[in-house]
Amino acid sequence: MGVAGQAAEVVSSLTPVRFRLNVVVFWVVVFWHAERMRRYKVAGGLLTNHHGLLLVANRRRNGRIDWSTPGGVVDDGETALEALEREITEETGLTVTSWHQLCWTVAVDFVDLAMELYVEVYRAGQFSGDLTVDDPDGIVTAAEFLDHRSARERLDSAPRWVSDPLKEWLDGPWTDKRSFGFSAHGTNPYMLRAERLEQ
Repeated sequence: MGVAGQAAEVVSSLTPVRFRLNVVVFWVVVFWHAERMRRYKVAGGLLTNHHGLLLVANRRRNGRIDWSTPGGVVDDGETALEALEREITEETGLTVTSWHQLCWTVAVDFVDLAMELYVEVYRAGQFSGDLTVDDPDGIVTAAEFLDHRSARERLDSAPRWVSDPLKEWLDGPWTDKRSFGFSAHGTNPYMLRAERLEQ
């Protein structure tokens, strides 16, 4: 018997029938929701040079362009840094050979889409290669090292869970690890309303 069945059995021995049914329904809903919840882990990389911070342009399915750091989904069996090194090379042609630190994490609850997103953003130490865009997924269409003002302007196109932490880091890079949380509301992935949560 699973946790839901055990809990319902214990409560049913102590409560009236109507309450017993409500508890059983509650547990069924909770476990159904957990079963259908989609969870994704993503890694992003902060690469800087004398020109500024590297951002990439992402073309979404509806044709919209938004800018972010390079990175992508962590596949099964990969660590975040393994996935990040792979994604950066695929998207920009650059090879990262060392990392400084994990700068921040982001947790996003897509309330109406039954989806959760967890992001880790790392600062690169050493990297090499020529900046070239040849994304096999066809999402990244451009990549540029941008100064502070230009990077902030490009980030206006990004969702808040991308832009808020990155703009704050641009205004004053930190050395400790920070955490950010957001809830996103709506069923249209391109018209979500994001709220920042207190940490």
